[in-house]
Amino acid sequence: MLRALVWDVDGTLAETEHDGHRVAFNQAFAEHGLPWHWDEVLYHDLLATTGGKERMWAWWRRIDPAAAAAPDAVARIASLHARKTAIYGGLVARGAVQLRPGVAQLLQAARADGLVLAIATTTVPDNVLALLQATLGPDTPGWFACIGAGDVVPHKKPAPDIYLWVLQRLGLPASDCLALEDSAPGSTAAVAAGLPTVVTRSRYTLHDTLPVSPLLRADLPDLSAVDLARLRAWHAA
Repeated sequence: MLRALVWDVDGTLAETEHDGHRVAFNQAFAEHGLPWHWDEVLYHDLLATTGGKERMWAWWRRIDPAAAAAPDAVARIASLHARKTAIYGGLVARGAVQLRPGVAQLLQAARADGLVLAIATTTVPDNVLALLQATLGPDTPGWFACIGAGDVVPHKKPAPDIYLWVLQRLGLPASDCLALEDSAPGSTAAVAAGLPTVVTRSRYTLHDTLPVSPLLRADLPDLSAVDLARLRAWHAA
């Protein structure tokens, strides 16, 4: 029986990477006097590394490994990421990021039907709360029985850690849940944790190669034509 929907955030709930995160990274780089600029092609490449801090580390090691290994590198990354998070929150609050088609309707229908809602994401909690409150209202975080985000687990997607963390806190077996993801790393993580998974591809994941697994239930352009009956049917399959 389907008892819970476990949502990814970036690219799944909204086109956050294109409309928010990439913009915020570039503004933070400029404010810190760094000659870094992530255009769309480069950012698509960098998304292979999940997590904002991890993405910056990967880039820095690529272009200047000596500086990335300096004693102050950890503090610099932390400061840069904190500023980027603040910029992202401002963009979201001003309406720069909107939910993808079908997302709000599914969330509201699932809640009305008594399904448990949860989140499993690599982004930091502040980013999750900002998006939910700006797009669905200030009380929306309370809709979710569990929000697994950021550094609560040691290994980020495609490792299954965040999904296992969420399942433990929900007290549910993976077979009673359905994951909603947009990317290869995300769907790989969900499938590895044993969750039936629906993929709704985002702007940057159109050409991702998804895991080959019987747990991968659907591969969609968006959720605009999806209702709870269809989710239940995919889960039951």
